[in-house]
Amino acid sequence: MAGASLLALLDDIATILDDVAVMTKVAAKKSAAVADDVAAMTKVATQKTAGVLGDDLALNAQQVTGVRADRELPVVWAVAKGSMVNKAILVPAALAISAFVPVLITPLLMLGGAFLCFEGVEKLAHKFLHSEAEEAAEHESHVQANANPAVDLVAFEKDKIKGAVRTDFILSAEIIVIALGTVASAPFLQQVAVLVGIAVLMTVGVYGLVGGIVKLDDLGLWLSQKTGSAAQALGRGLLAAAPWLMKFLSVAGTAAMFLVGGGILVHGIAPLHHAIEGAGAAVAQGALGGLWQALATNGLNGVAGIVAGALVLGAVTVVQKLRKR
Repeated sequence: MAGASLLALLDDIATILDDVAVMTKVAAKKSAAVADDVAAMTKVATQKTAGVLGDDLALNAQQVTGVRADRELPVVWAVAKGSMVNKAILVPAALAISAFVPVLITPLLMLGGAFLCFEGVEKLAHKFLHSEAEEAAEHESHVQANANPAVDLVAFEKDKIKGAVRTDFILSAEIIVIALGTVASAPFLQQVAVLVGIAVLMTVGVYGLVGGIVKLDDLGLWLSQKTGSAAQALGRGLLAAAPWLMKFLSVAGTAAMFLVGGGILVHGIAPLHHAIEGAGAAVAQGALGGLWQALATNGLNGVAGIVAGALVLGAVTVVQKLRKR
């Protein structure tokens, strides 16, 4: 009797172990399916934010122009850390707003777009509102600070870093919101996984590329000092191209402020958005119709960004004058 009870007990244990094995197998399949879903959604979100990634790269690469060579990577690293802090704030905030007050997403994005346009117009206005003598004096001050070992370069660069982190906050917010839109219908944990993945991927990608770009001239100098003729030729080519690349990125970064900021504002104003989309569709003819449509739409978004930035700058200037009085 005792032997039969023992056999029955062992049979029950074997049945339980079989059930556990089956459930473990099912759970593993479900986990793999969830991982595949997260990977697929992250890929889609990355593709949709690729355009903003290009703008982010252009805007941040120009932040280190004029910085002494041995201070370039520390500045990039400081901005990268600020960017991670931005995203650590934005990811939970975006998830909370999407869950509780999704109606606020568009107005907040529009405020960010208006700020980008304001910064762009301010950069353009600076060239017209300041004389060449003032520009020369500012440049000379910067050169002397870089050459003077007694100057605290970290403190000297603080404003530059703050400006870069502030601009990064706006672009990071757009990246996070675009990514959130691709996973809006997914379970909450998958939303978290995708947004965190995008935040890390974009930060590493942007600032890794920025670090590589700003050290191109050093790479060119190193190659030009090699004994091989091919290495020397490549080094001279990099040295010649590096200043032009930085100038291009500076111009592209300013243009990106209007394109991104104007695009955000236009998208939030339905009649204006439809009008610009209609204008783009009207020029979409022939084999290059898609190209003409993209140029027209982005061009009009840029014009809207310039107008909005000018209005904000005018309002800020009036407020400043009133406060002085």
